[in-house]
Amino acid sequence: MAGNDSFDQILSTTLKNYVPKLADNVFTARPLFYALTNGQTIRRISGGAKIVVPIIYGTNSTASSYSGDDTITTTAQTGISAAEYDWKQYAATVTITGIEEAKNNGEAEIIDLLEGKVMQTEETIIQNMNTMFWGDGTGNSNKDWLGLDLIVTKPNTALGGIDPTDTGNGWWASDETNMSGALTVKQMGVTYNTVSVGNDQPTIVIGTQALYESYEALLEPNLRYTDTALADGGFQNLMFKGAPVTFDGDVTSGEIFFLNTKYLRLVAHSETWFQTTPFVRPTNQDARYAQILCYGEFTCSNRARQGYIFGAT
Repeated sequence: MAGNDSFDQILSTTLKNYVPKLADNVFTARPLFYALTNGQTIRRISGGAKIVVPIIYGTNSTASSYSGDDTITTTAQTGISAAEYDWKQYAATVTITGIEEAKNNGEAEIIDLLEGKVMQTEETIIQNMNTMFWGDGTGNSNKDWLGLDLIVTKPNTALGGIDPTDTGNGWWASDETNMSGALTVKQMGVTYNTVSVGNDQPTIVIGTQALYESYEALLEPNLRYTDTALADGGFQNLMFKGAPVTFDGDVTSGEIFFLNTKYLRLVAHSETWFQTTPFVRPTNQDARYAQILCYGEFTCSNRARQGYIFGAT
């Protein structure tokens, strides 16, 4: 048993001070995280039985020119709906064993020990969250948060309580193309244009490293432009039309995604987002534990602005 009476206080205070930096590091560590949070804030809400995301899928039929004393249409409008998402939870535990406590009894040693533990936890969160956000939400017995493998690669699967296969719900489907062969600039252009409307276009293109290199090989050396913001974030990239192209190790082989992050949002509970708990010592273990907790979900408000190519080489 360590003799430092302030051990718990030093641990809890230090962890609380480290966690904001940990969260920043998490969301600048992978291109998907970076794209979701760069220039946009994570949406924070205080609660509710569901996370409700408004959706506009139709136009207002009352908008029209008129002359003189023409009757102006006041017909009640449809075309506005909402996707509803369940809250999900995510946690990581920081553990200090009794022998570690005994070996690091001074304040400086305690802080150094905890810093190492936090760095380890940070790297684990980065990798596990990234894998989760490229998944479909069925991992860990359906406790995983939603990811792009559902939002984008399963266009005919219900999302947010809306089934795109129901009559009139075709607007709630992403675009998919089976390349079944070598990646081409032409097909990339078709997918990009299909999920674009006017100046509402993909904001980032993410594929596997192999497909990134295939795209790189298709470009003339003098046309290999990059996005400076993404490059400043530490990510290799090339430009395609108006979107940076990069790669991620968690993308499924043969897939390349055309994402409009305007409609992809991490929703966070305002009271529990990288929130730390006090260190506690269980009665039957020689260790202290604290959790880093997150409540939220990965949501989409417009699937039609998302697309992907699969089966590409």
